Amino acid sequence: MPDLSAIDPAALLPFVAVGFAAQMVDGALGMAFGVISNTLLLSLGVPPSVASSGVHLVESFTTAVSGISHAAHRNVHWRLFFRLMIPGVIGGVLGAYLLSNIHADVARPFVLAYLAAIGLYLLWRATHRPPAPREPRVVEPLGLVGGFLDAAGGGGWGPVVTSNLLVQGSHPRFTVGTVNTAEFFLTVTISATFISQLGWEAFTNATVGLLIGGVVAAPFGAMLAKRIPAQRLMLLVGIVLTLTSVYGLVRALR
Repeated sequence: MPDLSAIDPAALLPFVAVGFAAQMVDGALGMAFGVISNTLLLSLGVPPSVASSGVHLVESFTTAVSGISHAAHRNVHWRLFFRLMIPGVIGGVLGAYLLSNIHADVARPFVLAYLAAIGLYLLWRATHRPPAPREPRVVEPLGLVGGFLDAAGGGGWGPVVTSNLLVQGSHPRFTVGTVNTAEFFLTVTISATFISQLGWEAFTNATVGLLIGGVVAAPFGAMLAKRIPAQRLMLLVGIVLTLTSVYGLVRALR
């Protein structure tokens, strides 16, 4: 079990603020909590496996609150949910095990470059023609890859899955709600795998602060996703995906 006596309340506040802001973005747009939080922890010198396990421990709680809120606001497409959740969990276990035992950074620049290109495409699509919602065809492989990259890269479920579903024509509101809800099962599985490999060392001041801020913000993201028009929601997803991917790509290449 984590040693809660080592937690410094005064040091929590910056991480609470980051957790709140990251979850507001994640809940409304279906991405960014893992990317923002993991980048913060890595910048503080936290090892990749510990940073990823800490972020997923936090997300086990934030995604539970966010998923319940999205379901209450009827933002979840349940058939799509099951098609994503099961392969996502399988991919998450494989990715968590890989990161706990070997380094998996070689492919990261290529994934980030791909996501930046997807972000630019979403920006073009949102500004040049209105989205025409249709049922996405490639779902199960997307869930498997998204779950694997999320665990191995410390974040990526939202950017990979949300953006690719939008490219296929899935309605933005239901895409965000479904991806967020499915993420709960993914993060619980990844966290359990990390704990079995690394123990409870990921519970630090940073992760506790992120947890508090994220849980407080989680219900509000679902409200925003329901109220933002589809085309504007797609535009915001494109902006966030492009900025975070380019930033991550520059860091990875350095």
